[in-house]
Amino acid sequence: MKVLANDGISQTGINSLETAGFEVSTTTVAQEQLINHINENNITVLLVRSATKVRKDLIDACPSIKIIGRGGVGMDNIDVDYARSKGINVINTPAASSASVAELVFAHLFGGVRFLYDSNRNMPLDGDSRFKELKKNYGGGRELRGKTLGIIGLGRIGQEVAKIGIGCGMKVIASDLFIEKATINLDFFDGQTASFDIASLPFEEVLKESDFISVHVPAQKNYVFSKKEFNLMKDGAAIVNAARGGVIDEVALIDAIESNKLSFAAIDTFENEPTPAIKVLMNGKLSLTPHIGAATNEAQDRIGTELAEQIKAILK
Repeated sequence: MKVLANDGISQTGINSLETAGFEVSTTTVAQEQLINHINENNITVLLVRSATKVRKDLIDACPSIKIIGRGGVGMDNIDVDYARSKGINVINTPAASSASVAELVFAHLFGGVRFLYDSNRNMPLDGDSRFKELKKNYGGGRELRGKTLGIIGLGRIGQEVAKIGIGCGMKVIASDLFIEKATINLDFFDGQTASFDIASLPFEEVLKESDFISVHVPAQKNYVFSKKEFNLMKDGAAIVNAARGGVIDEVALIDAIESNKLSFAAIDTFENEPTPAIKVLMNGKLSLTPHIGAATNEAQDRIGTELAEQIKAILK
């Protein structure tokens, strides 16, 4: 049986599948050529990440497909219900990349409170001629310790973010429409453990109390954060979106940044991927990454292995 990992898969995943007798291709096929490629090569398993779309037309046109796999959490690029109604197994790896996304959130937070997003732009240009001026510009940093971190969405990734926040000495609060309370278990290097219970609070309460907000919700039909929500936040607060593009109204975000309502913001997922708005890309108070939350070697190994195990369990 043939597997097409159109957006790639780790070598550990490839090895696991090939050992089980699958033929694995990591050729990236353009979206408009994907149906023909699948049919011509009799592909049984289609694996994607966020780039490839698996919609009704492809599902109807490719009867050889038995499994559609998404490396990662969100499956908004797949018509999941329709595929399952056609007897196709749709799988994903919801836990494999949670820690990697959470670490990226804190990379942005640490970089934000110490102006690294701007310093790293200006030091190569002016570090030799304006050193004292730059030192003054970036000298008013803040610590995360003792601040309040608000998490919107207390699922797997939100809970991983909470772990790091607690470890940094932050007060962690959260809001989730479906989870009333989560127990956060911290495992330390010497075998010690500690547990913390976080109860879900009303959304607006979290906005008003948080110094920093991290967003971890699925793709939505409407914005979760727009002008109204930014106005409820503390003056000088900051927000990180490593969830999905379209969760934040980027026009309203820029307004909140330029009016100094927010001190900075960080975006890993954009409304207009893969061509983010120029106004977003050029703003000096935004810390930006190109949708790399799950893009660590460790996460990709876990994703590949988990997908392989699920595929083998279904087809072998």
